[in-house]
Amino acid sequence: MDQFISLVNPEKPIQPFVVKLTGINNAMLRSAPKFYEIAKRILEITDGCILVAHNTSFDYRILRTEFNRLGYDFIKPTLCTVELSKKLIPDQVSYSLGKLVRALGIPVTDRHRASGDALATVKLFKMLLAKDIEKEIIISQIKVEIKSGLTPKLLDIVESLPNKTGIYYIHNEKGDLVYIGKSKNIKKRVNQHFTGKTTKCKKIQVEVFAVTYEETGSELIALLKESEEIKINKPLYNRAQRKSIFQWALYDELDANGYLNLKLLKADGRKKEITSFTSIQEGKNALFRITDKYHLCQKLNGLYETQNGCFQHKIKECNGACLKLENPAEYNQRVEDFMNDMSFESNNMIIIDRGRRVDERTAILIENGIYKGYCFYDLNYQINNVEVLKNILIPMQNNRDTRTIIQMYLRKNRVMKVIKF
Repeated sequence: MDQFISLVNPEKPIQPFVVKLTGINNAMLRSAPKFYEIAKRILEITDGCILVAHNTSFDYRILRTEFNRLGYDFIKPTLCTVELSKKLIPDQVSYSLGKLVRALGIPVTDRHRASGDALATVKLFKMLLAKDIEKEIIISQIKVEIKSGLTPKLLDIVESLPNKTGIYYIHNEKGDLVYIGKSKNIKKRVNQHFTGKTTKCKKIQVEVFAVTYEETGSELIALLKESEEIKINKPLYNRAQRKSIFQWALYDELDANGYLNLKLLKADGRKKEITSFTSIQEGKNALFRITDKYHLCQKLNGLYETQNGCFQHKIKECNGACLKLENPAEYNQRVEDFMNDMSFESNNMIIIDRGRRVDERTAILIENGIYKGYCFYDLNYQINNVEVLKNILIPMQNNRDTRTIIQMYLRKNRVMKVIKF
């Protein structure tokens, strides 16, 4: 990210209230460059960019006025974080920059100085982009590019993408989303779409006009965002993921002898499931791991049996439930231990994982077993208070897919920390 920070000599005395507000006095400005001396640098740094500011009309008017004095017509597309905040973060007490960033837990330094306010606005804007799950901001700006006649080549698109973890969005010439994906390496994955030989890849290659992206740092957040945004935006080439991708589920059932059996069945929304899977084979593989870890009976769970009970009993890792040698209450306790480990139905927890930068972390909030959303926060501002976390939270939908994504990820991957409260 390029930065340019400079005081500007206004070529006239500044008013006392400005000195009091900003701490900038006339003595500090005597050696500062005049506007015409930095005008070229401003044009360079804003070339091809969208002007984003808190109350954009004020800043944009000042810039246009100063450039007009130099005989140059300064025209840029703009976005206002005041208006976006009112739409995406409703019901705030105040939308002034200071009060808004304080309520959202965004750190700010050098308040009322251009550099401090600009950096706070950048962090606010990133939060607004994350909250805009229907991608109205991105799509509207792509349509501006379309009107300007820009037609990027596939190679140019790939070169503009990062080798980072996150979500990517493929747009057609109308600016509409045609595909949403996630990857631990956005550039590599998009390049695979552009060089792939499958029918879907070839269709994407024909339709693509632009690719936008959002870094998440955390693969878990990328998985959750991908699942939700596909269901909301319904991209043309994400047909399979518009509905639940977890078509098989694990249920418990008490048999005639009083033993809890685990059953892998087609998912049924009318029944209470323990967890779910994308395929029957994935479910069977998980069941084998479960029986090993909790010493459960493979025969009772419909996996493997011999003439003398189940395979687990044959290798002396089953206590004989398959031959009615183990007390049902003792066996069922192990099944319930497994179900408690799998489910966070009554849990309150914060999952902490890596962020987009080394000095940032992500937090996922689960309250009373319900997935509430996620946020990014600086390491200097530890998340110790759930109410503070809720202020900066990007709310997400809670459904069986999100629950299973979190369960599966925690089973297979390590996160930095899980805080239970």
